[in-house]
Amino acid sequence: MIYYHYAELIHRQAEKYGSRMALQYRDDTTGKWLKISWRAFSDKVMLTAKAMAEFGIGVQENIGIYSQNMPQCFYTDFGAYANRVVSIPMYATNSPQQIEYVVNDASIQVLFVGEQLQYNNAFKVQKNSTVLKRLIVFDPQVKLNPEDKTSIYFDDFLRLGDTANAEATVKIRMHEATVDDLATIIYTSGTTGEPKGVMLHHSNYLQAMHIHDLRMPMVTDKQLSMCFLPLTHIFEKGWSYYCLHKGVTIAINRDPKMIRQTLLEVRPTMMCNVPRFWEKVYAGVCEKIQSFPAPIQRIFKDAIRTGHAYNLEYKNKSIPAPGFLKLKFEVYNKTVFTLLKRVLGLEKGIFFPVAGAPLSDTVNEFLQSVNIPIVYGYGLSETTATVSFYPATGFRPGSVGKVMPEVEVRIDPTNNEILVKGKTVMSGYYNKPEENQKAFTPDGFFRTGDAGSLDGDVLFFTERIKDLYKTSNGKYIAPQAIEMAMGHDKYIEQIAVIGDQRKFVSALIVPDYPALEAYAEEKGWVFNSREEMLKSPDIIHLISAHIEEHQKNLAPFEQIKRFTLLPEPFALGCELTDTLKLRRPVILQKYADVIEKMYEE
Repeated sequence: MIYYHYAELIHRQAEKYGSRMALQYRDDTTGKWLKISWRAFSDKVMLTAKAMAEFGIGVQENIGIYSQNMPQCFYTDFGAYANRVVSIPMYATNSPQQIEYVVNDASIQVLFVGEQLQYNNAFKVQKNSTVLKRLIVFDPQVKLNPEDKTSIYFDDFLRLGDTANAEATVKIRMHEATVDDLATIIYTSGTTGEPKGVMLHHSNYLQAMHIHDLRMPMVTDKQLSMCFLPLTHIFEKGWSYYCLHKGVTIAINRDPKMIRQTLLEVRPTMMCNVPRFWEKVYAGVCEKIQSFPAPIQRIFKDAIRTGHAYNLEYKNKSIPAPGFLKLKFEVYNKTVFTLLKRVLGLEKGIFFPVAGAPLSDTVNEFLQSVNIPIVYGYGLSETTATVSFYPATGFRPGSVGKVMPEVEVRIDPTNNEILVKGKTVMSGYYNKPEENQKAFTPDGFFRTGDAGSLDGDVLFFTERIKDLYKTSNGKYIAPQAIEMAMGHDKYIEQIAVIGDQRKFVSALIVPDYPALEAYAEEKGWVFNSREEMLKSPDIIHLISAHIEEHQKNLAPFEQIKRFTLLPEPFALGCELTDTLKLRRPVILQKYADVIEKMYEE
């Protein structure tokens, strides 16, 4: 397998595939999916590269991309790599304050922005910035501020590069590009402190391509992948780059809220995603099954039991299944499971990697049982994504899979921290020499900050070390494990477990309001406000009963004793990071009074 430097990858693939479709995206006006061939993709990347050179963007200079997923993100990334320029992605949901931090920390002079919201925020930052000089706007529908005299639309930007000098500059830079060039700086979410810029070189990405090839023979150029997670997320960025390396067509989902519709329109064979997406699928399917007449419910439940036995007890263990079980599974697979997957737009799926947060065994085993081919794994921005993931057979439920080839993992005996070493591990944090000292062991292993264990080459994740609680009784609590046990409940949208230095465990819960309101209507309960509903003894009893059901396998000291229902959800950029992780210090501070009331005698 040839591993092309990202400066030339798209152009080499265009030589191989020509008019074959590389990308597709949804036209917001017509609703039609528009196709971009490999040749057209290559042409746009080269135009972008030449425009960057003409614009005066220098070798190893940092540029920013502040946008939702769009084809222009790919043009900009690979145009940057052709110029040996460093690409820094930012979440489309980032606030002006978050953008300002990254702009200042990375000295970004040129920022590419997506839609109106991103432009408005970026222009606000630029007006007060001594660093940010120019904005380049992807969406031609964006209306520029009357005071704005420097911004340029992306299409106009591309025309700047139509010069012989720009083309010569790009060709020289492409020829001089090396694997040691810095490719991206990906800023971590900052759950407990300020974000840190993870420096990934081209060598990190090329090694990631290599080791994934060793583990994923099922990924071929016949596949179609849905690009749904933000391209700022190392999981989606790394996965999308791998798809381009393999010649996979990528369908770009621009609006996360439209994913259910776009799945039905595209029906991809692959898609990487986070556990929360699959928890929603699980809750929705369970609710749908419960709405069926009793005879139909029995059929679905028997199908799930059959799938569990066949896929987990026999196929996964490489044991031949009994003839009757195999026949029964094949019948259900062609009827019940295919129908279920068709309703979701997943019936063509062959490989759905899932990572980014803990996935409950309940949800995992359900999806395996109904033959949705999820593949659970573990990784970080600092490790160019994947450290481990499930093999095709022989995976261990409860684990995060088998460690990747050419990646070393060991467990620190002092605190059970997962330590990682290999060519996919970052060189360090940008402008953070003190953090770099703390991030690595003396012999070069990266400290993940996660607790876990190893059984041979099978890795188990326990908890973020900083998130571990110790109750006032001296018992250690893993809040994520408790939250995960509740996370797939139909009436619980978000939950934050409290308990550090407390006598018992409590929780702040954001209910799933549509589900809760539907239940109240079914019971004939009428409330004048959301606050009134949350104080209702009937509603509190309902949530309490569901909590008790989910925590019956937890130790007594781990069980939630009191909880408070919140009227508003945890918000991105405030209580939540852009990767949907809880900012526990923020939650503890914001809801301090509410929490104290739960511990009053």
